[in-house]
Amino acid sequence: MSRKSHVRCGAGENLEIISKGYLSLLIIVPEGKSIYDFTPVQRPANDQNSTSITTHYDYHVMDEQLVKLDILGHDDPTTIKLLQDLTKVNVYDIPLTDPKTLKLFSSTESLGVTPDEIGSVVGTYGVPEFGTGFVRQMLVDTKPTTFAGLCRISGLSHGTDVWLNNAQDFVRQGEATLSEIISVRDDIMNFLIDSGIEKGLAFKIMEFVRKGRPSKEPDTWEKYSNIMKEKKVPSWYIESCKRIKYMFPKGHAVAYVMMSVRIAYFKVHYPQAFYTAYLTRKADDFDSDFMLTLDGVKNKIKELNNEPRMDVRQKGQMALSEIILEMNARKIEFLGVDLYESDGFKFKVEGDKIRLPLIAVNGLGAAVVENMLAERSGRSFSSYEDLKRRTKASATIIDKLKELGSIKGLSDTDQRSLF
Repeated sequence: MSRKSHVRCGAGENLEIISKGYLSLLIIVPEGKSIYDFTPVQRPANDQNSTSITTHYDYHVMDEQLVKLDILGHDDPTTIKLLQDLTKVNVYDIPLTDPKTLKLFSSTESLGVTPDEIGSVVGTYGVPEFGTGFVRQMLVDTKPTTFAGLCRISGLSHGTDVWLNNAQDFVRQGEATLSEIISVRDDIMNFLIDSGIEKGLAFKIMEFVRKGRPSKEPDTWEKYSNIMKEKKVPSWYIESCKRIKYMFPKGHAVAYVMMSVRIAYFKVHYPQAFYTAYLTRKADDFDSDFMLTLDGVKNKIKELNNEPRMDVRQKGQMALSEIILEMNARKIEFLGVDLYESDGFKFKVEGDKIRLPLIAVNGLGAAVVENMLAERSGRSFSSYEDLKRRTKASATIIDKLKELGSIKGLSDTDQRSLF
């Protein structure tokens, strides 16, 4: 579910900003109109006391009337920067056809673990575009072994009614293979040209299909489908075109996969750096109450798997729990939070282990972390009382630090006994 807000821009144009995690969409409304002229609005969860206003709709009902701009997020470039800093490897030197890296998308062999140990047949936890349960199942169904195959998966996963209720059925029924199904919009035009359809007409059919118009304009689709039948286009292919609602361009799919494969390369060849970078980017989802033990992680995964529908926080916990489970299977361990050795906000590599940052302590906010970093650089803490006073940490946080063994050898107060 996306969160949306409205702002004014330029000479009276309205922009609707839709945040979807790694992607924000900007919708431009004509001058003199309001976004409310085009969409319904509501309070989140119908809470009339909420200060937020949201709207949920199918953009394709108005995609020919309004202009949409896609603004990509910075998650993947941030991860790449962290990995380069940790390993000194130039990302542009990474081969896109490394055999061990490509094997990650069809098995767990490159990780040196079994599917039972990590709860997945493939090794793509934490790999952008390929780490979710939905895409992992696509990998299991199609078993890609090449970079080109991964680009097809990316196209399938970003389309609407391209894989589910469509290509997946034809693959499972044995009517088509991964290399034959429609994955990106370019596939349609190229296939139709190869089938003998004139280039200009092939382009028109591609545009008609990729916008999901066959179901909206059945008469036009019947004309196009008859032309395809005359050229001996397989019936399953024509039916697949009919079901499509939206298709991804091939250029976008290739760009996404290049980034994914480069990050996957680090996962295979520089595991400590990979997990450190991933955990640093997801530090806000880290929960020290259960993520510090293998049993705690396994219990949380079991608990979340029983949830009928996970919210955003639970999805974040699941993704991190899966990563930590995999880390344990690869014999990579955490070093606990240390008041003097831990970074404030970043996980860091220490030997073959990964040191937890201060922010990993549940309940410890950014302001107190900043205080700890500033105060520890000047002089050491003489007591828990001194730590509390100088950092403004609450008694609960001090107790949590004691429980985690984050600082040792301190007395409760600076007061000296007379005897």
